[in-house]
Amino acid sequence: MAGRGHRPSKAPPGRPRFWGRHAVTAALANPERKVRKVWGTREALDGLSLPPILPVVYADVADLGRMVPADAPHQGLVAEVDPLEDVWLGDLLLQGRDNRRPLVILDQVTDPHNVGAVLRSAAAFDALGIVTQDRHAPPESGALARAASGALETVPWVRVVNLARALDEIGEASFWRIGLTGHASQTLGEVMGETKTAIVLGAEGEGMRQNTEAHCDQLAKLPISLKVESLNVSNAAAIALYAVTVR
Repeated sequence: MAGRGHRPSKAPPGRPRFWGRHAVTAALANPERKVRKVWGTREALDGLSLPPILPVVYADVADLGRMVPADAPHQGLVAEVDPLEDVWLGDLLLQGRDNRRPLVILDQVTDPHNVGAVLRSAAAFDALGIVTQDRHAPPESGALARAASGALETVPWVRVVNLARALDEIGEASFWRIGLTGHASQTLGEVMGETKTAIVLGAEGEGMRQNTEAHCDQLAKLPISLKVESLNVSNAAAIALYAVTVR
């Protein structure tokens, strides 16, 4: 299809296993998600509306515990799923053409709990989607789905090969690209305009790469107290999305 824009990456091989009620029920409710098999306790499965063709295995809590990482809160449910189909950046930008929904770009944020939490905040503030680089972002996993609390199924996630080129395309789609960094001289509130906003965040500790900063329209910081050096990237994303939403 012509005009779809920056191509997505190839999905990683293998099928992730999701656990926990929010992650599993959201996957079952997503028509774009292929759920291959579900394991669960009788109590957890009794409350679910399951497709008749879906393989279901009754299991006790101990069996389920051996299927997931140690101490993972499975809540009596585990599901094996196929990764979602690729989302094209051009298609996502087309969806946001006639509205002001914000976009979140993550530069080499690799922790699945952080990416999951960002997805959850993106869902809470009705963001258009998130964009990550494919080689430096976590794959879909049970930990990520658990942290996202269902948002993995509802928030579009674009994986791109070259983040700088993707930022160019985002700018061409009339987004004002604001990179959050502690060394900026102005705050987020001071640099926000009336145009659509794309919030760019780097990994905790390393921050944004220099080339990523160079592809932002403006750099900004959050007005946090000197008592704290920095915020967790998922916390920063939530605060930035709130600020963009209420401006």
